Amino acid sequence: MTARATPLPHSRPRSSGGTTVVGTVTRGTTNPNRLRRMDRWIAATHGAELRRAADPVAVDLGYGAAPWTAVELLHRLRAAAPRARVTGVEIEPARVAAARPYEREGLAFLRGGFEVPVPGRPVLVRAANVLRQYDEAEVAAVWRRLCARLAPADPATGSRGGLLVEGTCDEIGRRHVWVALGPEGPRTVTFATRLGSLERPSDLAERLPKALIHRNVPGEPVHAFLRDFDRAWAAAAPYASYGARQRWIRAVRDLTADWPVSDGPGRWRQGEVTVRWEALAPRG
Repeated sequence: MTARATPLPHSRPRSSGGTTVVGTVTRGTTNPNRLRRMDRWIAATHGAELRRAADPVAVDLGYGAAPWTAVELLHRLRAAAPRARVTGVEIEPARVAAARPYEREGLAFLRGGFEVPVPGRPVLVRAANVLRQYDEAEVAAVWRRLCARLAPADPATGSRGGLLVEGTCDEIGRRHVWVALGPEGPRTVTFATRLGSLERPSDLAERLPKALIHRNVPGEPVHAFLRDFDRAWAAAAPYASYGARQRWIRAVRDLTADWPVSDGPGRWRQGEVTVRWEALAPRG
């Protein structure tokens, strides 16, 4: 049973069968394969949690005007966790109705918002391009609400609990930045890109999630990180003769001297780098 809750300042609470739906309708723009970088990262880094879960439920929150991202998420998660199930959640009733014909075993669609109207506690909530229209001041409350819905950690099994992945990408998924949060709060920030389209790492600044995009100014950690990344990228220019991937790997390796990079070359080769949240968290 989903609990009623005070709406966020920017949200419009709506009644749906006695349950308060929390959130605001997004533009709904989406494209097939747009979230591939995020999906692949989730499958690689969170697949073990999904495999060990008794009920491996994932939520595609705010999937948009078409159900492609939920369909693709199920396919990619099942490559890592064959029992995984996906529920697409949208606040706009017409979008839910349009998605229903795509339902099948392991895939369902429901009307809802930040209350996440699924039974139990999901092992994954993915919210891509959802908070971009919200005010920065509202992000922390949304994160707390969504993290409270995640499956809890279980020290007895080594589980760290469910995962919320919230971020922003461009229209065709070439550039993407997301924050990963557990039940305890934010853990990491991941930058991911199609390396052949990148002029410099700071090009990713335009896709920073709402919690960080207005903090890309002098004096803020994320600005310092992108500045140092650009410098490392420039210093790694000789590696460009071996390809953009080798240049990226070298630049990230140099970054590790001053920044808490939490992944390794296997992920860097994918055009990714993940940094601990506390190193990039906004000041104040």
